[in-house]
Amino acid sequence: MATTQLSLQILRPIPPACVTSRQLSNNFRTRNLAVSTGRSSKWALRLSLVEQSPQAESTAVNVEQLVDLLYDDLPHLFDDQGIDQTAYDDHVKFRDPITKHDSISGYLFNISLLKVIFRPQFFLHWVKQTGPFEITTRWTMVMKFMLLPWKPELVFTGTSVMGINPENGKFCSHLDFWDSIKNNEYFSLEGLWDVFKQLKIYKTPDLETPKYQILKRTSSYEVREYAPFIVVETRGDKLSGSSGFNDVAGYIFGKNSTMEKIPMTTPVFTQANDSELSKVSIQIVLPFEKELNSLPDPNQEKLSLRKVEGGTAAVLKFSGKPTEDIVREKEKELRSSLVKDGLKPKIGCLLARYNDPGRTWSFTMRNEVLIWLEEFSLE
Repeated sequence: MATTQLSLQILRPIPPACVTSRQLSNNFRTRNLAVSTGRSSKWALRLSLVEQSPQAESTAVNVEQLVDLLYDDLPHLFDDQGIDQTAYDDHVKFRDPITKHDSISGYLFNISLLKVIFRPQFFLHWVKQTGPFEITTRWTMVMKFMLLPWKPELVFTGTSVMGINPENGKFCSHLDFWDSIKNNEYFSLEGLWDVFKQLKIYKTPDLETPKYQILKRTSSYEVREYAPFIVVETRGDKLSGSSGFNDVAGYIFGKNSTMEKIPMTTPVFTQANDSELSKVSIQIVLPFEKELNSLPDPNQEKLSLRKVEGGTAAVLKFSGKPTEDIVREKEKELRSSLVKDGLKPKIGCLLARYNDPGRTWSFTMRNEVLIWLEEFSLE
């Protein structure tokens, strides 16, 4: 993100380095600067809480030290230690698409409320100086809505632009941008809808799954970084098919060289390795603690064990019965979105099915289409 300086009129004396989004908008109008939707509006919001004036630049502030502080401090956002509130102005201005507070006490209250209702997990990806008195962070937040019986998982990824008061070197503003929406202004109906649509019921069995971290969530897909995992696999017939499942399931149920029973995991993968999605294998993921060289050999020649090296994958989640037509349509939808967003999807895809179709209502089924990416950067 480029460092930019704007000389903006300060409309409120406290804090001197921060102005509100509404005030900046008025400033732009008086200067006849057109701000359009999309990137331009985000640009205006990004600068809306930080005064980048030549006078402010002359004040000595150790921004590098504040970057290091955030790297150490933000991982404690939702744990018992908490953040260092002495790093913030008493009148710090916090904004996200559906929340705003104008004091450190309000900001801390919001954090406490999230801890009770959502049990959030916060993952910090990077912290960078992006202006003379501005630091930007990139993060992922995963939450479970504890007030609903099915405890839906809500995922938000994005950046926080943090303004620094040049008079005291403390943070005077904190502006969040979500990757999943375009309108990040407060109060954003798009942001509210983004929260609401994540409350959908998805039934995920209480079984081990491949380990991954969500790097980015857009309005239609997630980007995940998968750790390596091992699969037992055999040839299948089609993406939505179950041909070969009994063979791979038999392996973990004890039909192997040592008759070892291996715990069941989720999901069951079917993978297509060609652009026509016709060459298919069906796979069961083995527990994470297993090593390839210590696993029993399959009893059948058509079964094989393979280590998947992991990597970055784009994932589209959907519910319902995953028929072949639906799966192929979801694959096309995901691939189209990736190309539109400038990403490089690899050939083929995987279908992940998390539920036993005979024991799960179709509208609660969790299905996912995954496409591995050639490369991905959070820059």
